Formats: sequence, C-alpha cells, structure tokens
Amino acid sequence: MHIAIDYTPAIRQRAGIGRYTRGLVRALSELDRANRYTLFCAGQPAGEAASAPTRGLGSEDGWPANFAFKVSNLPARWLTAGWHKLKLPLHAERLAGESDIFHSPDFTLPPLRSAAGIVTIHDLSFLRLPDCADPGLRDYLSKSVPDSVARARRVLADSENTRQDLIELLDVPADKISVVPPGVGPTFRPVRDTVLLNNVRERYRLPQWFILFVGTIEPRKNLARLISAYGQLRRQTGLPHALVLAGGQGWLSQGIYDQVAREGLSEHVLFPGFIADDDLPALYTLADLFAFPSLYEGFGIPPLEAMACGTPVVASNNSSLPEATGAAALLVDAEDVDGLADAMARVLGDAVLRARLSDLGRAQAARFTWRGAAETLLRAYEATAG
Repeated sequence: MHIAIDYTPAIRQRAGIGRYTRGLVRALSELDRANRYTLFCAGQPAGEAASAPTRGLGSEDGWPANFAFKVSNLPARWLTAGWHKLKLPLHAERLAGESDIFHSPDFTLPPLRSAAGIVTIHDLSFLRLPDCADPGLRDYLSKSVPDSVARARRVLADSENTRQDLIELLDVPADKISVVPPGVGPTFRPVRDTVLLNNVRERYRLPQWFILFVGTIEPRKNLARLISAYGQLRRQTGLPHALVLAGGQGWLSQGIYDQVAREGLSEHVLFPGFIADDDLPALYTLADLFAFPSLYEGFGIPPLEAMACGTPVVASNNSSLPEATGAAALLVDAEDVDGLADAMARVLGDAVLRARLSDLGRAQAARFTWRGAAETLLRAYEATAG
C-alpha cells in the first residue's frame, strides 16, 4: 500500500493533535517496512518542514527508506479555506501525490480523487458542549466534520466513548469506525534524577508541594470548579499545597485568571504556561496529585501521563475518562465542587491511598503504547484498502 498522511498538525501544534500525530507516525516508522508512506505538510518553509519530522524519531539517520516527506507551498489556511469553505476541487492527490489511502489525523478530510479517505475524530465536544467551544472553531467543525465523516471510507476514534458519540450524533455506521487509542510515550516514567527534578522545579518556580493540572486553559477543562474546590481545600484542611495550572492560554482563559484574583488565591495558584515535552515527566513526578476535572474528553492523555510517572490522579467520571483511567484513578462528578475538594483532600491526606493509586496508575498507563496504537492503525489501513 501507498499511504499518505497529513503531517501538518505534527509540525504546527506542540501539544494535543500535534503530539498525537508525531507519536503515531514515529511508531509507524519503527513498525512498518512493507508499506510506502508519504507525509504531507501544508504551508511550511521547505527547510523547516523537511527537518522537523526527523526530530524525536529516535533515529540519527532520520526516516526509514519507505517514508517520504512532501511540502506544499500553499499556506495551510489557504488550503483549509479552499477545501472546507469554498469547496474547491483541489484534490489532495495533486499536492501529496497519488496514494491508496489518505489519512487526515485532524478532524477534516480534504477532497480526494481516488484515494480511500480516513479521518480521525478525536472528540465531538463542539456538539456535546457547544457553549464550551470557541464559536468560530465550533461553527467550522460543525459544518466540516459531518461532511468529512460522510466522505471517509473509515473513521478513527480515540476511544469507545467517541465511537458512540459518532454513532449517536452523526449517524456514522458502527462498522465504519475503528477505535485507535493514543499511547503514552516511553519517556513518561518516574524521574529519579534529583538534579533534573531540581532544575525543573527552579525553571518553573514550583513550590515543594503542589497539585497539578496539565492542559489548555479553557472552559471545557472545568478549571473554575477546580479553583473553587482548591480554595475550599485550603480553608478546610490547611494543607500547604499550591495549585499549578500548566498549559497554554485558550479561549476565554482570562476569566480563570480573574477568578484566582477574586478568590484571593493569587499567591497559591500558579500558571507556568506551556511545558516543554522534555520537562513533563519531571513535572508530573514532582506533583503530589494530578487533578483533571474536565467536562468532556475524547480520550484524555494527561491523566495517563501522570499515572505513568507514578502520580496519583483525581479525574472526572464523564465521557472517555473512566475508559482511559480504569480503576486507577479517584473519579468524581465534574460539577460537584464539594466532591472534588473531598477527593483531593482524601488523596493528599492518605499515604496508603496515594501509594495504591500510584501502583495502579503505572499499570494502567502501561496498557497504552504508541506501538500498540500503530499496530491497531495498520490493521485499520489494511481493512480500508481491502
């Protein structure tokens, strides 16, 4: 088979779908020598695009011989507008070359002439929680995703929960969907190097004790309730832990910063910003507790990364999070501030519980590997090609 993959998210996005795409392609490059791959990237300077995929592949020689990289001179925003807004018949094959399969890992599928289209839908939060989505992005996805899944030969979902959402909300036939859960990279493990730990603590000005959240600062992550629960925890227990909210600024993030000031927590709630991938394992290791009270997740990689590093997890009991965390996290109602505060207090105050969650978490995270994801993806490719 000749498989073309839209690698644009891997180049343009540091986290989220960018990390997902990099992880899958890295694993495919190590797993599959039988098929031919073209990685297509839109709108990147040739020098930057040609070198970027090699970084982090784990091979000093770069790509295996069956992987090629193709760059379009057209900016990504032009292609997006042409494909999904203007409906121009600019087939992806004209840019990426002829292929048996064209896989888009980022929600939308471009026009195709003859290749079998595969699209990955990570979540349907823009339909499940429309008030928690940026209006422009929500409107774009609400129009382009139904069209993409209708044209696709196969649809990939990160979780069984997203698969059910696709069936229920978009009437996608069940036999058209394959579940390909993301993986947790091998770098996510407890960090024992005290020099590295101290360096990360100093770099991000982290206190001795803290509760950690990692993700975009946006309404869907439910940080307003987490901050309220944290304030309640401080008042009721006197525990010394700070709350560290690590991630880039998203839609309506200013309201979170305003809430922290309004509740008098500015000295105790810290915003270190986006954390470099290389620093994440140490950050998770340093945390006493990882809190992830999201209102909806297509899968939820951060809780599993925290688990892989031995950090106990408190998470929401909604959407895909029970599926991802299994019996290894303390799950709570995302809308119950009292319950969230109680769960955090329970974990922080009980060393035996922390140790048990740490052990269970490492075992749960070990179930999700990028190689396993790549093997599942390869089976989906083969089934699609017939």
